[in-house]
Amino acid sequence: PPARLAGIRWTTRSYRVASVRQDGVRAHARAELRYRLAGYDAAPAASAREVELTRDGTGWRVTADRPAPGAPAQLWDQGDPAAVRGAHSLVLGVGRSPRELSALADGADRAVPAVSAAWPGPWVFWVVVMAPATLFAMAALLGRPADTYRGLGAVTTGSTGGGPAPADRVVVNPEGYAGLSEAGRRIVLTHEVTHVATRAATSARTPQWLSEGFADWAAYRGTGTTPAEGAPELARAVRRGDLPGALPADGDFAFGGDPSAAARAYEGAWLACRLVAARWGEAALVRLYELAGREPLPVALEQALGTDPAGLTAAWQETLRQELR
Repeated sequence: PPARLAGIRWTTRSYRVASVRQDGVRAHARAELRYRLAGYDAAPAASAREVELTRDGTGWRVTADRPAPGAPAQLWDQGDPAAVRGAHSLVLGVGRSPRELSALADGADRAVPAVSAAWPGPWVFWVVVMAPATLFAMAALLGRPADTYRGLGAVTTGSTGGGPAPADRVVVNPEGYAGLSEAGRRIVLTHEVTHVATRAATSARTPQWLSEGFADWAAYRGTGTTPAEGAPELARAVRRGDLPGALPADGDFAFGGDPSAAARAYEGAWLACRLVAARWGEAALVRLYELAGREPLPVALEQALGTDPAGLTAAWQETLRQELR
């Protein structure tokens, strides 16, 4: 990587070599790059790299550094990043105008306080936003086909679980984000920043309907958005008699599938969390989220709400009947 990233120094920048193939004065190494941006990353990010080295009179020096085959690219692989620092954000972009980067910083700066009001748990109160030039550049950063993200405004990277805060990044899809209204952009950024805030409380146990629904609940909180306005796909399904039989399953949220089905999953998840906040209180919703990352869902529901999965599902279905018809 460059000595500095858009003028920001590295707190950590090191390679862990997995294998080396030498041919005379040249060598190729497979390695894991671990790096941390000073002032922004509480824990290192990791990247699989292929490093080319050349031996000269003083030893070996790196002459090329690229993503390992099949591994996601880093932003600096796509050009020289520019940076805009906000009050609660750092926006890094390649091929984007200063105006675009500043607008993203402004949006992220508004999202952070909104998320903090919804999520009282500990988090870092700032976010790093990546702004690639194209949908295909975004997909390269995430290591998946471009069609996976077509139509999405942004996604969040990072690992789940407690311990040191992971190096999350909000990665913006320039095509999807550009097509959103101002309100839509605010919803998208607040949703993604919520994932950053709740990351340490999220685990493999956390059901997707709760993690995605909570992020949408935080994004819509205080906007006055009605269920019919925020859940149009699900409303159409309910009106034609297609009431969901269960809360959305994890697979319903998969990228790259049926967009209408995914929309219904996200909308249903939002309305489930909205129901919990309205009936049991916002503190109970937060408590449910925290418990669901540590305990089986039935235990979390009983401790936080005094109900079970069947009881919550029935209450949610009744809410859909009342609110969406």
